Amino acid sequence: MLLSKRISVLSESLTIAISSKAKEMKAAGLDVISFSAGEPDFDTPEVIKNAVKLALDKGCGKYTAVPGTPEVLEAIATKLKRDNNLNYKPNQIITNVGAKHSLFNLFSCIINHGDEVIIPSPYWVSYPEIVKYCGGTPVIVETSEDNKFKLTASQIKSAITPKTRAIVLNSPSNPCGGVYSKAELEEIGKVLEGSDILVVSDEIYEKLTYSGEFIAAAAISNDMFKRTITINGLSKCGAMPGWRFGYMASSIDELNKAVRKLQSQSTSNISSIVQAGAIPALLGEADADIEYMKSKFIERRDYAVKAINSIDNLSVICPEGAFYLFINCKSVEPDSMKFCQELLEKALVATVPGVGFGMDGYFRVSFACDIESLKRGIDRISEFVKNYKR
Repeated sequence: MLLSKRISVLSESLTIAISSKAKEMKAAGLDVISFSAGEPDFDTPEVIKNAVKLALDKGCGKYTAVPGTPEVLEAIATKLKRDNNLNYKPNQIITNVGAKHSLFNLFSCIINHGDEVIIPSPYWVSYPEIVKYCGGTPVIVETSEDNKFKLTASQIKSAITPKTRAIVLNSPSNPCGGVYSKAELEEIGKVLEGSDILVVSDEIYEKLTYSGEFIAAAAISNDMFKRTITINGLSKCGAMPGWRFGYMASSIDELNKAVRKLQSQSTSNISSIVQAGAIPALLGEADADIEYMKSKFIERRDYAVKAINSIDNLSVICPEGAFYLFINCKSVEPDSMKFCQELLEKALVATVPGVGFGMDGYFRVSFACDIESLKRGIDRISEFVKNYKR
């Protein structure tokens, strides 16, 4: 069968592929410890589930407007003002089937063939793939451990060309957990002043910030507000990964109309039931549950960072947010795909190779698992590294 050229440029998501492989091995009876999942291991808070039950009893199952119900859009606007000091109107917001869908809609509407999008590496695996699918060119800028894998203003300035359409910021980041400070975002904003370059700010992990204050990119200045598209959702910070609730906010009316038009011809509205469940999460009614989850993630992070750094020839920077460790394994095996494949086959530990995030010589571990599994898995990694032969 002859397939479209645009689908041929896509690669399968490594994180999903490895998670699926680990599940298959577990189903076959193998004692696999999976550190590959990008979702909280905590259940969705009761207040969210109860909101859905009540909505179902009231007959919530009809179509809604494409952007979402008035209630959920107002709840998002309230959340953005309360948490981020951002003044978006409900008509500047659209709900999507997860933040990945938000990004797909956005890039579909802003990219023409050959347009460039600056993406720092290591990056979340889907950023460059979606850009390529939409006909754009990902411009990958490699960051360093010295700056906690964060893109600097000077790097952005050097990467900008007449074809630059947007830059992607992810804070806290996947896979490194880096969090951009106010000063860092201000410097980035200064570089962009006077240009028409958009900022795509993926803030899906915002409430899992462990040190310092989370700052939304659009809150830095009026200029940044006008050029920034804020992407967020509840998969991570609402413990609602399978619910698929994401949203996009922008002050650019022409863009908002385009995204609504695109979504009207694809998914139309997202699930009305999911929208009902999202409202209490957005209004802060589940914040106590999220704070508890966050406290457990900090406990696991602190244990894991210390344990990994005690293993000869492995090292990791303590993440400031999210729930991942991006571990340097160059001294053991610079080929991260080979390292992770052998770790899964020989030690039954599933991790994600750094090459999938645009930076070889590293691998990602998710600490969104119980502490006992974390301890057992790191013990296996330690033994594997000790006996590894290149």
